Amino acid sequence: MAGLALMVGSAWPADAAERKIRVTATVSMVADLVKQVGGDRVEVVGLMGAGVDPHLYKATASDVTKLQQADLIFYNGLVLEGKMQDILTKLARTKKFVYPVAEAIPEKQLLEPPQFEGHYDPHVWFDVELWELCSRTVVKGLSEFSPKDKAGFEQRGKEASAKLRALHEWSLKKSAELPKERRIVVTSHDAYNYFGRAYGFQVVALQGVSTVTEAGLADMAKLVDYIKKNKVKAIFVETSVSPATLQRISKDAGVKIGGELFSDAMGTPGQMENGYDLGTYEGMIKHNLTTIVEALK
Repeated sequence: MAGLALMVGSAWPADAAERKIRVTATVSMVADLVKQVGGDRVEVVGLMGAGVDPHLYKATASDVTKLQQADLIFYNGLVLEGKMQDILTKLARTKKFVYPVAEAIPEKQLLEPPQFEGHYDPHVWFDVELWELCSRTVVKGLSEFSPKDKAGFEQRGKEASAKLRALHEWSLKKSAELPKERRIVVTSHDAYNYFGRAYGFQVVALQGVSTVTEAGLADMAKLVDYIKKNKVKAIFVETSVSPATLQRISKDAGVKIGGELFSDAMGTPGQMENGYDLGTYEGMIKHNLTTIVEALK
């Protein structure tokens, strides 16, 4: 998939007849999806880059300017961008074109973990089939803003959907390389519930869905016991969460760190590993699954 196009500041051309459609996206996964559907008609500014935790992210004055100057705004939704919600809601009220991509997912397909009572799990991109549904919100939003380009956006949307379906099939085959009893993923926080449901993994996390609260000593001791009891071969740190606690658990449980997974942010565009561009959605998904499967084999 094409990588994420980032621009610095608000250097958009002024001439509306010539310029591209200005889009501001919150997290990198959403920005990548907009780029897939929008192609050459859009210029995408992403607010949160590699290693940024959207649960804790607060918009800067520069971010607010980028949001205000955008023709359209796309964000994940489901309270992923918790500290930005007020700004996004206010901008939507000003009749701006503001879209949470996850609105395309039927409620019955969303997860509502007990520890996050009243809120759905926002990490929908880890089920590639659900993320394919999110591409439809992008097609809808861009088409509403620029009806003359609707046919082009719909065609690119179909192409993006086909790529995502192929990625989902790849993910199912990769997961099948591991026997079911070995499909246990231990990580920092509950970012992988959709991944677990889609690809047959049991996911055990130290923290809840959000990274706002810190894990206590009792949580750590419980996780160490779980790892020993279930003879887990490896545990995984995340790029957007401090690895210190998981490193301590690794030592206490006598288990190796199997690698670093991307959770709430993709890598830097052009950052290659195992032949995958970690700054793309496809590269992030393939890196994560390859890392998990190889470490647990």
